[in-house]
Amino acid sequence: MTKLPDFEALAIFAKVAELRSFAATATELALSKATVSKAVTRLEARLGARLFNRTSRRLALTDAGTRLAERAAQLLADGEAAESEALAQSAAPRGLVRLAVPMTFGVKVIAPLLPDFLAAYPGVSIDLHLADAMVDLIGEGFDAGVRIASLPDSSLVARRLCAMPRYTVASKAYLAQHGRPTHPMHLAEHRCFGYAYLSTPNVWTYTNAAGEQASVRPSGPLRVNNGEALLPAVLAGLGIADLPEFIVGDAIAAGDVEVILEGWHQREGSVHLVMPPGGPRPARVEVLAAFFADRLAQKRRPPR
Repeated sequence: MTKLPDFEALAIFAKVAELRSFAATATELALSKATVSKAVTRLEARLGARLFNRTSRRLALTDAGTRLAERAAQLLADGEAAESEALAQSAAPRGLVRLAVPMTFGVKVIAPLLPDFLAAYPGVSIDLHLADAMVDLIGEGFDAGVRIASLPDSSLVARRLCAMPRYTVASKAYLAQHGRPTHPMHLAEHRCFGYAYLSTPNVWTYTNAAGEQASVRPSGPLRVNNGEALLPAVLAGLGIADLPEFIVGDAIAAGDVEVILEGWHQREGSVHLVMPPGGPRPARVEVLAAFFADRLAQKRRPPR
């Protein structure tokens, strides 16, 4: 296997060639004089050529050193420029953010926020990936993702953006025909619609004010992998669904559906922005997280 160039030694050599002094180079680079000397010796051994003629009073480049010095100086300048650009990128909000968001939440909530964000941060661009299935942020190269759930333990870094309540709902027509469930266990007798990407997709678990819990495995004629696809069937009076506020909130407020199981609620989830571990994170990701947190904190719940 071909060895990589010894960039560190080349950079140190370039600085020694510029300053004509091992001691001055050590001072400028905050290195020991021994480290500087060893780097030059290492480079000479690698190249099989002496780069400096050394005396107690003078340091002069050899012919080989003179030929190498210009290239090494350019490498050092390019490295410094690349590092400065990278530091500027991380300090200022600029560059591309690859963001993964659940489909309906992305369309109804995140997308309407993006015009204001892009206007506020013209140096940032967004690659928005919409899918309800949980993506592998690290494996697929995303900078961040939105998750709506009670998050399990994970190596991902999570920032809570807002609460996201869920409501078990049915239309007036369905309730008039089939009766109103008053306890979660009654759901076993009803037509209930399922959503594939819940953490426990086949179990709905409720708690009341007294701390009593009830779990039920509802069944029905429709199961989907996008929650919004359940709403037409609920509005048509065909069954019961448990949906997050961003999907069903408007229908509750308009009176098109009613919240059932008064006094019982499923565990409230939250909206999180999750990011790969490690840091510091680029400024473009930090400002996006802060922007979402500020805007989503203003969300209001529908009446119950």
